Amino acid sequence: MGSSPSPLCRLASVNLLTEEAVAIIPIAADGRSVVRVSVPRAGRKDRPVYVGSNPLMGTYRRNHAGDYRCSEDEVRRMFADQSDEPADSRILEGFGPDDLHPESLRQFRVRFGAASPSHAWLAEDDPALLQRLGGFRRDRISGKEGLTLAGILMFGREQAIRDPAALPGFHLDYRERLADSPDVRWSDRVTLDGTWEGNLFQFYRRVLTKLGEGPGLRRPFQRDAEGYRRADTAVHEALQEALVNALIHADHAGQGGVVIDRHLDRFEFSNPGTLLLSREQLLRGGVSECRNKSLQKMFQMLGVGDKAGSGIDKIRKSWIEQRWQSPRMVETVKPDRVQLTLPMVSTLPDAAMLELGRRFGPQVATRSGDEVQALVTALEEDFVTNQRLQDMLVLHSVDITRMLQGLVRDGLLRPEGKTRGTRYYLGGSPPDLEPSPPDLEPSPPDLEPSPPDLQDDPHLLELAAPVRASGKAPRELVRATVLGLCEGRFLRLRELGRLLDRSPETLRDSYVSGLVDEGHLELRYPENRSHPDQAYRTRPIERECGP
Repeated sequence: MGSSPSPLCRLASVNLLTEEAVAIIPIAADGRSVVRVSVPRAGRKDRPVYVGSNPLMGTYRRNHAGDYRCSEDEVRRMFADQSDEPADSRILEGFGPDDLHPESLRQFRVRFGAASPSHAWLAEDDPALLQRLGGFRRDRISGKEGLTLAGILMFGREQAIRDPAALPGFHLDYRERLADSPDVRWSDRVTLDGTWEGNLFQFYRRVLTKLGEGPGLRRPFQRDAEGYRRADTAVHEALQEALVNALIHADHAGQGGVVIDRHLDRFEFSNPGTLLLSREQLLRGGVSECRNKSLQKMFQMLGVGDKAGSGIDKIRKSWIEQRWQSPRMVETVKPDRVQLTLPMVSTLPDAAMLELGRRFGPQVATRSGDEVQALVTALEEDFVTNQRLQDMLVLHSVDITRMLQGLVRDGLLRPEGKTRGTRYYLGGSPPDLEPSPPDLEPSPPDLEPSPPDLQDDPHLLELAAPVRASGKAPRELVRATVLGLCEGRFLRLRELGRLLDRSPETLRDSYVSGLVDEGHLELRYPENRSHPDQAYRTRPIERECGP
């Protein structure tokens, strides 16, 4: 008699797979293959995806290392996101005008008037304006009416927002880490400390001023005729958009609240909740999915928080114009959070530009910014691909293909491979340079040098084949493959990238740094983690001897 099937063998609540999601990938010359199943992200309306008849007990979620069963609270949040009724439209029973901060509403009205002087809503009194904005609502079915969660969040008193009937875990935090001394934890901070009325509008006003000034920005915000700060550069507009995105897309009932960290070389915007769209949809733009639609409307009246789904696209364009590294968006679980990082680090470093000038001469100066970016990436990451440039440039893949073909035609790039897997290496040859002085610092003892030509090593190629042949390999497979490649030898990121057909940056951020922190990989230069010749080797497993 057979045993009863595992709960995971039951039918799922929704089938997300298509025929194209399943492929057979050959991994060796002897005919061995693996079956690759690409499971797409479930959309807002399809979540939660569960097995069995009880979603509270049968909802599972992928978390890098494996699947885990979701808690009842996580499942309820998925159902809340699935609803057509926005989270911030909930009517709060027992709340009234005394729970609002009149000065916040007055300041909003003034700012609204500055942005749209002739708007008809400005003629309404405060209760009517609140209703227009979604801060007050009457339910036509139940007849219940009152202030909404959006109204309290935007214009409420902090004590009312944190009431157990509203959002007891509500939190807002802006932290500047600009001091040179490591002993100074924050150089400036805006948090719910009782010195100001802690609602979203007041937080927005205070933080927007601080984001527009300081190191890394070419000039501060300018003031308009009403004395308000206005975003007069693309960077300021991007920072304003990122701030509003964090406030209107947050699950304010989630853990941790909205947190904004400013460092000397980057901004980080973090909010509770999950992405309602896939990362690919966000990068394409044009689709709007907002968790808090009334809050979105309120900020739109101030001229920010575009409803057309172009917020992330606007931020990316602004950063690309500055030739800074591309914005990065990361989604984490337990607790659910989304973090947007905006690095202020040049993608066109002086050393790279100097090397391109020495290699190709004055023609580099005649190329477009996107073309130069492609050349710099090929130089610093050993090669560049169409997919890599899609993450960095605001261009369609077809336009990137034409650009790469033009660089090949002019001898600046050299292609290897075909179709989507084509890699582009720098063309030409570097000019004869004066020999470098001998390395006076001896290499660390008992370290093996990296193999001279990894592409000719059949053992390493066979180890890397399952990942190299897969566009989206499972995380644990990539980690295990990296450890297998680095066993008994030191490999640099670009060498791992060639073997696995992955960008060195992706390998470093998603896999190698974590393996180092967990103690699975050791560094060739442990005293200098950013050493230009840094390489990684798998730590031998230490086994305890028996008695």
